[in-house]
Amino acid sequence: MAATKADPTLAGAVEVARDAAVGIAEPGTVGEHVEFVMDQERVGTHFFACTYSAYPGWRWAVTVTRVPRGKVATVSETSLLPGPGALLSPAWLPYAERLAPGDLSAGDVLPYHLDDPRLEQGFEATGEEDVDQMAQWELGLGRVRVLSARGRADASERWYDGSHGPTADIAVRAAAPCSSCGYFVPMAGALRHTFGVCFNEWSPSDGQVVSLDHGCGAHSEVDIDRPEPEVIAPRIVDDFQVDVLR
Repeated sequence: MAATKADPTLAGAVEVARDAAVGIAEPGTVGEHVEFVMDQERVGTHFFACTYSAYPGWRWAVTVTRVPRGKVATVSETSLLPGPGALLSPAWLPYAERLAPGDLSAGDVLPYHLDDPRLEQGFEATGEEDVDQMAQWELGLGRVRVLSARGRADASERWYDGSHGPTADIAVRAAAPCSSCGYFVPMAGALRHTFGVCFNEWSPSDGQVVSLDHGCGAHSEVDIDRPEPEVIAPRIVDDFQVDVLR
């Protein structure tokens, strides 16, 4: 494709374009003239630096044009456009991907994931009551989907590296691990070898999943040195003693 022929009339309309930019911009935010680009025959765009602090790297763009054989440029369009290296907002993410742990509040509902790798197919009803009841009782299922090995691994890694794992500050300072505490109840299934639940109301981990090598100062078998109580000899008062007053 042949290059668009230069247009001295449009290229020289810098002040016409600047006036148009000033007309739509916040006062004092139209900076120096940056460049002029021919868009097509008899259509070109002047770019001016935007000095507004909220838009670093952006440019005011004013498109000018002229009629055939015309000697006067007129303004066709004005806008604010990002230049090279301009500060831009992050790429748009769907709602389901924007959510982070802790964002969910009362009344919120998470979107359904059809192919969630953390879940796999669970027990499905067969229509035979005896078989269904036996499977639900013995396998503890009865749900459409259950945790997959990937789901258990992800959760285990997150818990173990979090505030209830062995690297938490309170665990590093603890005198003994949770595995030796009477308030520690192991989880069922494969996770019992790594995690359990704290049942101590005085512990900051009460009701939380903790690792076996986590710990805190509320351990059931850890005590502080207690001084022997001071024994004070009893004082005997003789009610039968009589003081003689003269």
